[in-house]
Amino acid sequence: MTTLTPELTLPRARPARNPLAPLATLARRRFQLTARTPRELAVPLITPILFALVIAPALKQALHTGSAYESFVATGTIGLLIPLNTLFSGLSVIVDRESGAQRELLAAPIPRPLLVLGNLVVAFAITALQIGVLIGVAVARGIHFHVTGAGLAWFLGAGALFAVGMYGVAETLASRIPKAEEYIARVPAIGIVPWFLAGALFPIKALPGFLTWIARFLPLTHALALVRYGLLDDRGALHDIWGMSSTGAMAGLSLLVVAGFAAVLMAVSIRVFTRSAVG
Repeated sequence: MTTLTPELTLPRARPARNPLAPLATLARRRFQLTARTPRELAVPLITPILFALVIAPALKQALHTGSAYESFVATGTIGLLIPLNTLFSGLSVIVDRESGAQRELLAAPIPRPLLVLGNLVVAFAITALQIGVLIGVAVARGIHFHVTGAGLAWFLGAGALFAVGMYGVAETLASRIPKAEEYIARVPAIGIVPWFLAGALFPIKALPGFLTWIARFLPLTHALALVRYGLLDDRGALHDIWGMSSTGAMAGLSLLVVAGFAAVLMAVSIRVFTRSAVG
């Protein structure tokens, strides 16, 4: 007599879930909304090309300066591109909230911080593209850069951290301001005014005394000083801020300021977005 024993069926192991998959999906969605046509991706590149080909040479000619000033202005332009591009990326968050699919995404089983991080990925990528075009056009124009391996690391670290911090500002404003018109009205004060004070077109020591002290507290001042140190081997901006003899120590302190700015503003933006979504 044969005894049949039931076969034991082991539960199938669920495939490991990639925690970055939702982030990649959200970033892809945001990129499709931000750059649906090649024109929408190409138009933002006009600004860096204009600065490299027209404005920097014109300022050199008008002020009767040498070729070093072209490099000074070209690197200073990075301090304008990052705030403006990230702030205008925040504008798309308001549009998505008013007429897009943000409500559906908030109802989906997705951690809400990933919505902010997905937007950040796209803003960061487009900003990096703009800066790359600016540097490429500047080099083609004959503007000289003096880049070493260590200098490139300082430049990339400062630029990346400042872009993250500025997008944190944009996301925070977008979560607190109900209308796109009100948001746009705040962009010049936040994105352009600090650029004139942070040593973009002239050293901060050329400012009146009290404005020089204010400039030292701006994250953009520290970011631009690191950009120039990385791309031009120019240590003057760091010395204008800290007045120390050790360039490495000054660069490290400025990078710490920019890193703190990025960490605090991203944490604030995620908290504000989460609370506004609940409300």
